[in-house]
Amino acid sequence: MPSSGAPSPAEEPEGFPVGEVEFVAMMASIQALMALSIDVMLPALGHISGDLGGSDPNERQLIIGVFLISSGLASLFPGAIADRFGRRPVLLVAVSAYVLLSFVCAIAGSFELLLITRAVVGVFTSAMLVMPMAILRDRFDGDRMARTQSMIAMTFMVVPMLAPMVGQAVLLVAGWRWIFGIMALMGVLVFVWVWARLPETLRPEYRQAINVGVIAGNMGMALRERASFGYFFGAAFVQAALFGYINSAQQLVAEHFRAGSFFPMVFGGMALIMAGTNFVNSRIVERFGARRVSHTALLVYIVLAAIHLGVALHGETLWVFVPLMTASMCMMSFIGANFQAISLQPFSRTAGAASSVMSFLRTVIGAVLGTLIGQAYDGTARPIMGAMLLCGATALVLVLYSERGRLFRRVNPPGFYKNVVPPAAH
Repeated sequence: MPSSGAPSPAEEPEGFPVGEVEFVAMMASIQALMALSIDVMLPALGHISGDLGGSDPNERQLIIGVFLISSGLASLFPGAIADRFGRRPVLLVAVSAYVLLSFVCAIAGSFELLLITRAVVGVFTSAMLVMPMAILRDRFDGDRMARTQSMIAMTFMVVPMLAPMVGQAVLLVAGWRWIFGIMALMGVLVFVWVWARLPETLRPEYRQAINVGVIAGNMGMALRERASFGYFFGAAFVQAALFGYINSAQQLVAEHFRAGSFFPMVFGGMALIMAGTNFVNSRIVERFGARRVSHTALLVYIVLAAIHLGVALHGETLWVFVPLMTASMCMMSFIGANFQAISLQPFSRTAGAASSVMSFLRTVIGAVLGTLIGQAYDGTARPIMGAMLLCGATALVLVLYSERGRLFRRVNPPGFYKNVVPPAAH
């Protein structure tokens, strides 16, 4: 396996039929199906819980939490399967199941059945976490991968911007069950697009055998690689804080801060600004390097969380909470894509397995801790801000471990990957 300091470039193959703009939009749309499973129903959580017999106000969060936990647990498997059979078939099966199970959610007659179905949806949706990362690693390397991932994230952020508003609009004219119908329709559109346009990106010589020893070995290598270890787990802790906010956002913003029906617009406005910071990251990361950008963002994130916790302890209004929370979320934009690119750098031949490990850690740790953070909601922003500070500090310790105590290194200078001769096409 190549070391983290010596790249194994994955330059864009000649004659790839999908142009950069379409590729970015397609990968964003695949990831957006998962985001749609969360954000579009945020305004409807109270309606769903009440209609299906939920009693505890915090119980409604399980509609999100169960989905995220099952998705994270299942994400260990699609990467290994895709390393053997290819990215395309795994992705098409996952999207097909997403469509079918969305219809099942729409007709669920009890809260328990809805939670079970949401858990199964999460199992299949895990491939939508893993495959875009593996496909991206198949095509690009290093800072170029970070740049493209930022563009994908920027496009992907359209969903958190619009989804809550779509959910709110559906509730104005129809019941919450139609929200799942919209999810199914979007799944059909993505399936047709992927089936018609996306070729297989896994190189034939990189295909891995399907047996427990090979799969466990590939995943073990991902965890043993010190240069990636801290970024795998660091991303998970930052994700946990974000999931904690998402789980409690409807209660915190709509109810505690009394945003009411304006909640979707507040939530969407934050997402719009995050999209802007992803665009900024895509413009600067190749110039300054993924490490320098993400390390700076992580330090700023910790400082912002400390300031916001101090404010929350003394009471705050919506107009204080939103700018401070938005600033912290913007730092997540600089952290996420760059941590992903850094952590997958050593794994050109086993990108699927490494992507599965990363998705598993990021989503399971994020979902479990995020659910606990959400359940700690006490009618104020104090639990989420304390969690953000603790998660950010933990991520910094993990990054320092991977970097052997040195932050802001530039492993490969600008233009490095352009000067590396790509492997011969097969």
